[in-house]
Amino acid sequence: MSKNVIVISAHPDDEILGVGGTLLKHAKNGDTIFWLITTNIYEKDGFSKERVESREEEINNVAKELEIEKVFRLNYSTMVLSTSSLQTMVPEISSIFNEVKPEIIYCLNRSDAHSDHRITFDAVMACTKSFRYPFIKKVLMYECISETEFAPVLAEKAFLPNYYVDISNFLNKKIEIMRIYESELGEHPFPRSERNIEALATFRGASVGVEYAEAFQLIKWIDK
Repeated sequence: MSKNVIVISAHPDDEILGVGGTLLKHAKNGDTIFWLITTNIYEKDGFSKERVESREEEINNVAKELEIEKVFRLNYSTMVLSTSSLQTMVPEISSIFNEVKPEIIYCLNRSDAHSDHRITFDAVMACTKSFRYPFIKKVLMYECISETEFAPVLAEKAFLPNYYVDISNFLNKKIEIMRIYESELGEHPFPRSERNIEALATFRGASVGVEYAEAFQLIKWIDK
């Protein structure tokens, strides 16, 4: 039976870096995938008109490659999310969840270096209470290269992977889609490099006996 899946990004490219192979696997399995992006870029914030337009094109192309059913945009300015944003973000996300009724939620890691990631996580978690959202069965945090590993090295903030997805058949396609975000990629040792994406997938795969894997931290799994 097909499942409704939603992936949450603070910024476009989070979803490919952390969940790209897994989403491709969901698509192959016939699941319905939704994508929620919480921030956006604007000329008023210093971005060029060309960059704003190219970012829209990137989102459209990635959504097509991942076979996304619908993209939801909250359109908060990037890099300025704060706890005060939660007042409006929580009801907006709640409305989206009630519309698409996701069984599986992939969310950013709670302690990533970027504050947009942390606030997005808090807003999403506020919308996972089982008595209000009974359709949710699984909630997972994903790691995002250049943010998760640069978070403070504190025990209470550690990303602790305990759920792995074999993406051996999907890594090449994941990297191909990541190339759509041309301005976000760099050469090794820049964190968001093709070499590093493959290296992390190799390491996560070796942890569980497969060629390539993506790792998640399971927050909730309701078996019903």
